[in-house]
Amino acid sequence: MKNIPEIPECKNCVHNFKSIFKDLSEDELNKLSFDKGYDKYKKGTIIYNEGSRMTGCFCINQGIIKLYKTGIEGKEQIIRFAKKGEIIGYRSVLSKETACTTAKVLNDALLCFIPSVTLFELVQTNAKFSMELMQMTCRELGDANSYITDIAQKTVRERLAEILIHLKNEFGLDNAGTLQISLTREELANIVGTATETTIRLLSEFKTDKLIDINGREIKFLNIPGLIKTGNLYE
Repeated sequence: MKNIPEIPECKNCVHNFKSIFKDLSEDELNKLSFDKGYDKYKKGTIIYNEGSRMTGCFCINQGIIKLYKTGIEGKEQIIRFAKKGEIIGYRSVLSKETACTTAKVLNDALLCFIPSVTLFELVQTNAKFSMELMQMTCRELGDANSYITDIAQKTVRERLAEILIHLKNEFGLDNAGTLQISLTREELANIVGTATETTIRLLSEFKTDKLIDINGREIKFLNIPGLIKTGNLYE
């Protein structure tokens, strides 16, 4: 049985986050709040595994979720990180296929579970929501295509600089210029698509070049234009 007082109302999240549900009517938001589940997840918890059957998708109220595929010898290939206001697992629900990634909690999270039947109903009855969902899918496909191109055409050094800039744009910096997401060297390597040892060496080079400073998992940005140039980016 749902503990209704603990479940955040969807209309409040729409106002607080840049949410895909922003075009829902008040009645639709109220129904979404009624239909959904809500739970807390500790750091390291697996929300769903690659290949599992999806009965709904998840909307992130708090926390960061790591989405990855498992390759040879269990090596992770991180696809992306999802943060508050974003939904995960929706493509597998819409395509009626098994999950194409594993979702793991990077830090303590609060997630809302949206049943498949509710998501399908919104897609069928709200054209603006359907368009938002389609555009979001296209953006993710575009990001995947860009990543494939980078793997083929950019050096590992360029890719690491590009990933750092991407994480800066996605999660921001604090007042001291420190990246607001904490990742292990292995996780960074799994995003870039290289060995952990290579990532450690390149981070050390970036520090020597005064592009960044490092304190444990904390990465402080010292020269953003320099990182953009190193990543062969245009901003």
